[in-house]
Amino acid sequence: MSHSQDGAESNERDMTQEDEQDMTQEDEQDMTQEDEPRKMTETLQRFEREGRHVRKDADQRKVMEEVFDRVTLLAVEELISRKDLGDLRGVVNSGKEARVYCGVGVDGRPVAVKIYMTATSEFRKRLGYIAGDRRFANIPSNSRGVIYLWTRKEFKNLQLAETAGIRVPKPLAFYRNIIVMEYIGTPPGRAPTFAESDVDERDYDWTFEMIGRLRRGAKLVHADLSEYNIFKLDSERVLFDMGSAVLLSHPQAEEFLKRDVSNMVRFFRKRGIFKRDTDSWLENLR
Repeated sequence: MSHSQDGAESNERDMTQEDEQDMTQEDEQDMTQEDEPRKMTETLQRFEREGRHVRKDADQRKVMEEVFDRVTLLAVEELISRKDLGDLRGVVNSGKEARVYCGVGVDGRPVAVKIYMTATSEFRKRLGYIAGDRRFANIPSNSRGVIYLWTRKEFKNLQLAETAGIRVPKPLAFYRNIIVMEYIGTPPGRAPTFAESDVDERDYDWTFEMIGRLRRGAKLVHADLSEYNIFKLDSERVLFDMGSAVLLSHPQAEEFLKRDVSNMVRFFRKRGIFKRDTDSWLENLR
């Protein structure tokens, strides 16, 4: 089942054992299908070959195996069939857990397509961000189920942040290990991050106002905030990578908040901008 912005489930809905069972059954059904989605595979291989992140055929094959296993390819096809996605183009960014592609919506506009790699073992290190979240009472026992849950979590966090008036990439749809969202920047590139930009006091003020609004309005702590997950595009600033974000009720929420604030105080101080230390900001935010 694909989930769009208009038909999204309640943010407080639990990830139940039935959800996990349904995901497993869907995977088994997919594996019994005989028709390989060859067209999509060939298209993606072409874009990967032309992309800046892949230089050799051997590297390309490895990446394709890690990101586009059979279930993921079928998930892309499902999003296309449901008109949540028009087409998938070149790679925009690559990480240990996920790769972001430039896609095209059915209206012809660019969209960002974030695909979590089902072959990675990195998500076992992320369980602490899920355990203790009342929205997801039952954590799946298999790694694929955990990745699907993480995808659902990021989508819901983006919705909560957007509803609270925080500028994030607009969440459009998700399915299995894939999120479709607003594209920030001009394809084939992306917007620069704070780390790649000149920053000033307006960026400083926006950052700490955003942390407070996220806490008070969305009842969330980002939990992985740094200069690498805030875009700066002209005068606009956009927070992204919301998968780690936790509710205030999470047992480690205060610890994560302190780390977020400390990271941003450190970054701006390195850039010559300092107004308050971490403890002073924490007192203000609380």
